[in-house]
Amino acid sequence: MLSGVLLAILSGICNGLFSAPIRLIRNWKWENLWLVFILAACIGMPALLVFPVVDNLAAVLSASPAGALWAAAVFGFGWGFGAILFGLSVDRLGVSLANSMVIGVSSALGSMAPLLLAGAFYFNARTMLLMAGVAVFVGGVSLCGRAGRMREQDEAGTAEGVKAGSLQGYMFAIGAGILSAVFNIGYALALPISAAGQRMGLTAFTAGNVIWLVMLGAGSIPNVVFCIHLMRRNGTGKLFLQPHGYRPWTMSLLMAVLWGGSIVLYGMAAPLLGSMGPSIGWPLSLAVGLLVANVVGFLLGEWRASGARAVRTIRAGIAVLVLAIVLCAASARF
Repeated sequence: MLSGVLLAILSGICNGLFSAPIRLIRNWKWENLWLVFILAACIGMPALLVFPVVDNLAAVLSASPAGALWAAAVFGFGWGFGAILFGLSVDRLGVSLANSMVIGVSSALGSMAPLLLAGAFYFNARTMLLMAGVAVFVGGVSLCGRAGRMREQDEAGTAEGVKAGSLQGYMFAIGAGILSAVFNIGYALALPISAAGQRMGLTAFTAGNVIWLVMLGAGSIPNVVFCIHLMRRNGTGKLFLQPHGYRPWTMSLLMAVLWGGSIVLYGMAAPLLGSMGPSIGWPLSLAVGLLVANVVGFLLGEWRASGARAVRTIRAGIAVLVLAIVLCAASARF
């Protein structure tokens, strides 16, 4: 149990850190960094986890239900658009605000969706506590959005509305949160792939990685296409050939390692937590990731030019989101 908790915490730390390089790389544009990240995280890492240890991958996929394979591919492809939106939201809003809003929206929807899909939405103590948690999530996201607007006003030195780029960032963050929740639903529908792999002698961890291979591979398609489109439109493909040193490549690959590591670590934590996984591991990982992302945002100076009211508001929003995670976790105990 202790090992599972520690692995869940490490998963959250990796998840909270992975988007920081987006704000640190100056020699590349967003599309350059994101293309390298996606190729490494969604294609390279799953391939390294599966191909060296699974010598009968085609047989595993053939033995998997067609519905599960379609769910993995379709929901993974849809998640790919959410990944694009998340990357763009971090580019426009910063690590702190973007992560707060995306985690808040995805957690709220991710908590409600399984009950609705399973037809288990009854007005009992569990459901009421879960609904309370979702309501608190909405309040937390609202506070974070308000803090962002205050930050824009402080930086502009005026009480007028936020800039168009930031308005896009808020929309991107909300869209990313919605599609992140959809990704979790797709993973649940794709679990028969893992079951088929285990029947053929794979470990639970390796069989689960087969799902990631399919889902993330499908999700990489819209990301790669969008990045290539931006590079052709903006003429930024040539930046790969310019002598910027190893830093952009290293930071992009570091993003992939941290993001992929968060998934792998949580995959290791869940079996150790057993039936407590949903009630301890997932919310713990989310809460740690949320807190780490905001610490990183403050260290990067994203709130340096903000007034005291904006800083107090974002801190209040973070605290409310953590409370919401705790409430949703408590609902799983009923």
